[in-house]
Amino acid sequence: MTPRLRSFVTRHRVALLILVLAFGSLAVFGWVRSSRRNPPVPVFQVQRAEFLDALQFRGEVKATKSVTIAAPPDVGSLQIVKLVSDGAQVKEGDLVVEFDASKTKQELDQDRSVVKSSDAQIEQSRAQAKLTEEEDTTAVLKARYAVEKARLDASKSEIVSKIEGAESELKVKDAEQDLREAEEKLKSDRAKSNATIEGYRSASAKAVFDQQRAERALNSMSVKAPSAGTVSLVSVWHDGSEGPFKAGERVWSGAPVAELPDASSLRIVAHVDETERGRLASSQGVSLQFDAVNDRQFTGHIDRIGTIATTDFSAGWPFPRNFNLDIAIDQKDPRFKPGMTAQITVIVDRVPNAISIPVQASFNNSGRTVVYVWDGSKFKERAVQIERRSRDRALISSGLDPGDRIALQNPTEKE
Repeated sequence: MTPRLRSFVTRHRVALLILVLAFGSLAVFGWVRSSRRNPPVPVFQVQRAEFLDALQFRGEVKATKSVTIAAPPDVGSLQIVKLVSDGAQVKEGDLVVEFDASKTKQELDQDRSVVKSSDAQIEQSRAQAKLTEEEDTTAVLKARYAVEKARLDASKSEIVSKIEGAESELKVKDAEQDLREAEEKLKSDRAKSNATIEGYRSASAKAVFDQQRAERALNSMSVKAPSAGTVSLVSVWHDGSEGPFKAGERVWSGAPVAELPDASSLRIVAHVDETERGRLASSQGVSLQFDAVNDRQFTGHIDRIGTIATTDFSAGWPFPRNFNLDIAIDQKDPRFKPGMTAQITVIVDRVPNAISIPVQASFNNSGRTVVYVWDGSKFKERAVQIERRSRDRALISSGLDPGDRIALQNPTEKE
């Protein structure tokens, strides 16, 4: 080192030392910064928390009790004049459906006319029967008188000639025959009159029955809500397609038009497989999230679990066998109606102070379950043991510690 350079270093020793330390610090900071860069994929930081082992399945709202509103029976084809819309809120006594009553009124007038005509015929037949019976009774009395007179004349046979006596006996027999004929005629005419009257009575009774039926049908042309609730129009096959009836369409006698479910009987019906059924119990609490009522969450409890599996033919081949599950809703809401769907969550177990990760953070590699842990500069593969899964979480029994940062996407896959 030259004297001049040595002198410069001596004079500026402190400044040079500070400068060297500054460059060294910058180098160390750059190295640390490069080694602690942000992960290239999203990560999840492991921590201890309560693990909820839950089952989730979907269900549909159904009413165990409901009133079916149908077209009047035994009146033939009818036309709908008025019909409330599907899902309409009605109060007790509100009109639900009204049918065209013109044909029924015409039939009622005809039935009333037949009743009057039949009653008049009964009275006329009774009067004629009375007149005929009086005539036949008079004829019987005359015949009896003739018999008595002939017997009296025949009693004189001892004092008259044999020829006259024989003639008297013949007259007695003729008189007795006339009496028998008169009595038979009286009996026959009486039976005939009774049969005629009975026939008119039967016709009158049928006409009265038809009249009463028409009156009932006329009264049922306007169907009102028996209680407050939400109207659900019934979907039926008609006019070549399936769907609810509309105003202006014709319906057949007794056809179901709408249902008014009992709001207190609303239940959620769901289906669970055998493994899920074994983890459920009656009265177990559930949380409910309705698709059509997303502003709040509801609670309920398991009311009944089916004991016999049923085949679900709508799920595709192979057809699964599921158990029916009835869930009672703890709260009431006027927006509830049959046909609504809900997400059902049942917590079957709670594990405190557990390590759990999102299921998308675990991967399969050569038959092992692994995660990718970020060490500050790169991801390292680590095998883990999953004890159980629940919804979107996996309970880890070994392989991870609190504070570990694991990849939510496979960092070894190229985009």
